[in-house]
Amino acid sequence: MDIKGNSKRGLTGTTLGFFFGFAAVALYGPTAIKFKEAMDLSPALLGLLIAIPSLSGSLLRIPFGAWVDTNGGKKPFFILLLLSVIGLGGVTLLLYTSYPDGMTGMYGLVLLFGFLSGCGIATFSVGIGQTSYWYPRNKQGMALGTFAGIGNLAPGIFSLILPLYLTAYGFISAYFAWFLFLLLGTILYGVVGVNAHYFQYRKAGASDAEAKEKARADGQEIFPTGGVKDSLINSAKIKNTWALVVLYFTTFGGFIALTAWFPTYWGEYQAFPPVKAGLFTAIFSIIASAIRVPGGSIADKFGGEKMAMFSMSAILISAAVLSVANSIFISMAAVILLAAGMGIANAAVFKLVPVYVPKSVGGAAGWVGGLGAFGGFALPPVMGAIAGAYGAVGYARGFVVFVGLSIINLVIIYLLLKNRKKQYPA
Repeated sequence: MDIKGNSKRGLTGTTLGFFFGFAAVALYGPTAIKFKEAMDLSPALLGLLIAIPSLSGSLLRIPFGAWVDTNGGKKPFFILLLLSVIGLGGVTLLLYTSYPDGMTGMYGLVLLFGFLSGCGIATFSVGIGQTSYWYPRNKQGMALGTFAGIGNLAPGIFSLILPLYLTAYGFISAYFAWFLFLLLGTILYGVVGVNAHYFQYRKAGASDAEAKEKARADGQEIFPTGGVKDSLINSAKIKNTWALVVLYFTTFGGFIALTAWFPTYWGEYQAFPPVKAGLFTAIFSIIASAIRVPGGSIADKFGGEKMAMFSMSAILISAAVLSVANSIFISMAAVILLAAGMGIANAAVFKLVPVYVPKSVGGAAGWVGGLGAFGGFALPPVMGAIAGAYGAVGYARGFVVFVGLSIINLVIIYLLLKNRKKQYPA
C-alpha cells in the first residue's frame, strides 16, 4: 500500500487550504461600494451582498464537516475550494463583460456567485476534522489552534493588502488577481493536502479493523465512530447546544460580519480613503484572529464561562461606544477592545462544548460552528437596514445590534453557570 504524508503535512495542507478559502471572500467588503454604484443598491441590499458568502460559508459547514468521517476530508475540502473558484471566477467574468453599464438586473447573479465564493469559508469544519485525525489527543489544542488561528488571519491580512492593490491596479483587475490566487491555493491544497493514514488504508482496500490496526502502528489515535448522524440529532436535543450556538453566532458570526462591514463603516461614516479603511479593518481582524490562539489557554486557566462573561462584557461596552462615537481615536480604541473580546470568546465557546454537551461533542461542534458562523450572513443586512434608516450616522448606530446580542449572551452565560453549579455543587 502506498501510504503518504505525516501529521505536519496534513496540518500544512488544511491550514493552507483554509487560509486561501477564507481569503476568497475578502474582496466583497472593500469593493461593495462599486456594486452599490453600478446597480443602485439600497443599504439593505448592499448588506445582503456583503453577507452572502457567509451563508454558504456557515450552513455548508454542517454537512461537509460530517462528510469527513466517511472519507478523511480531502474530497469535501477540495470540492468546497473548487466551488469557491467557480464563484469568484463567475464574478470576475461578469465584471469584465458587464461593468459598469451592463450591471442593471444582475444583482441575483452576483448574489449567486457570492454564495459560491463563500464555500471557501466552509472548509473550516472540514479542516477541523481532517486535522484532528492526524494528531493524538494531547496535541489537539496545538494543531487546531494553529489551523484556526492562521486560517482566520486571512481576512485581516487581505483587508490590508486589497486597498493598496485596488489603488494601484483597479477594481476589476483585483478580482482577476484574486481568482488566480484562489486557483493557486486550490491546486496547492490538491497537492499538499492528505488524509490521515486510516482513511488511506481503507481506500486501498483494507478492512476497518485492519486499517485501524495499521494506522495505530503509525501513531494515529482518533478514528471515526460512524455516529455522525446520531451525534447531530442527540446534540440538537440538548438545550445547552443552542445556548452555545447563540454565543458563537455573536462572536464568530460577528467577526465575519464586521470584517466585511468595517470597510464600509470607515469609508462612509469616518470618510476614510480605501487604503486607510482597509488598514483599520485589518487591525480588527488580525487582533481578533491572533488572540484566538492563546485564548484557549487563557480559558483553560480561568474557566470558559468566566472568560466568556468577561469577553462578552468587553463586546457590550465597545459596541455601545462605537454606536455613538464620533472621535476616530475613541472608535479605534473601541474596535481593539471589540476584537479582543470576540477573539477570546471564540476560543472560550469551543472550550465549553465538551463541558456542556459531553456525550455528543462532534455533533454539538457542528451545530455551533455552522449555525454560529451564520451570524456572518444574518448581521450585515440588519446593520445595513439601520444605516438606511438613519443615513450616514446609521453606519455607527448599526453597532447597537451587538449591544442587544451581548446583553442576551450575558444572561445565557449566567444561566449556564447557575445550572452548572446546581448540577456540580462545590
